[in-house]
Amino acid sequence: MAGAAVEVVKAGLETTIQDYPGRIGVIRSGYPVSGPMDGWSFRLANRLVGNDPTAAGLECQFIGPTLLFHDDRTVALCGAQMRATLDGAPMEMWASTCVRAGQIVALGSALRGARSYLAVSGGIDVPAFLGSRATYVLGQVGGIEGAPLKEGQCLPLGRGVKRAGQRRVANQVRPVFPSDRVWSIEVVPGPNDDWIDDDAQARFFASGWTVSTRSNRVGVRLDGPEWSFARRAYDKSAENGSHPSNVIEHGYGLGSINLCGQTPIVLGPDGLTLGGFICPYTVPTGSLWKVGQARPGDVFRFLSVTVEAAQAARDALDALCFASDTIEEL
Repeated sequence: MAGAAVEVVKAGLETTIQDYPGRIGVIRSGYPVSGPMDGWSFRLANRLVGNDPTAAGLECQFIGPTLLFHDDRTVALCGAQMRATLDGAPMEMWASTCVRAGQIVALGSALRGARSYLAVSGGIDVPAFLGSRATYVLGQVGGIEGAPLKEGQCLPLGRGVKRAGQRRVANQVRPVFPSDRVWSIEVVPGPNDDWIDDDAQARFFASGWTVSTRSNRVGVRLDGPEWSFARRAYDKSAENGSHPSNVIEHGYGLGSINLCGQTPIVLGPDGLTLGGFICPYTVPTGSLWKVGQARPGDVFRFLSVTVEAAQAARDALDALCFASDTIEEL
């Protein structure tokens, strides 16, 4: 194992290498943004170990990996509670932990939330593709061979040292996961909200939408009441398609709620970049972490906000991730 810094003993359930903010500016080439589904937890983990916020780390989905370290590092785990251990002893989340060469960090199954983020001092040093190390599984690019981790792989690390002392994320600035599994999700109307009628718009905001088991990083599918459509969805030229949810192909934004027939799909970081279905609403960047932490069976209740409010919320979250009092020195 000469030269290897971290060995994958167990891969977990679709553990991938991601970085923040992902692959920016290449949607026109057909590549989505990728990056972490919960950028809030990801950035806090990097701060705890002294990394640049853009450093690559691991996104661990539902069941985490087991990793053997071959040199001394500082690690941090933020996001979903995965009952992490260091050589069998409980490892604190939302805090930095010093790991010595030969020690094993093991993550279990998520108790609340869906995804945990493991940052390692120095970051995971894999080649960048189009400016990002983020893994895009459908495109088979980024990370290591464009795929989730596999047992026996070695993860090369950048230059980093084990930090002296411990750091912790202040309690008041950690994401809160609802105990009743009902999430309040902000949306901005558009770009195609005028393709659904007034009754459908009222039902959308009055109803609870259940996260489907058929959800992933491409999109989070929701089960709920049926949609009804405005007159323009029927009185349209043939090139718009036959179903009222069809429209001439157009670009899809990150967080768009793509209405595929009667199934709304919140497009995630690996979501399609264009298509021929309407997108009545969009989950803004500052709220996407909630979508990333939702589990099958969780319920979304949507709240309409203005573009200005969505931008302010995103700016506030960015400031929180970098504020000096977000990290406590112990």
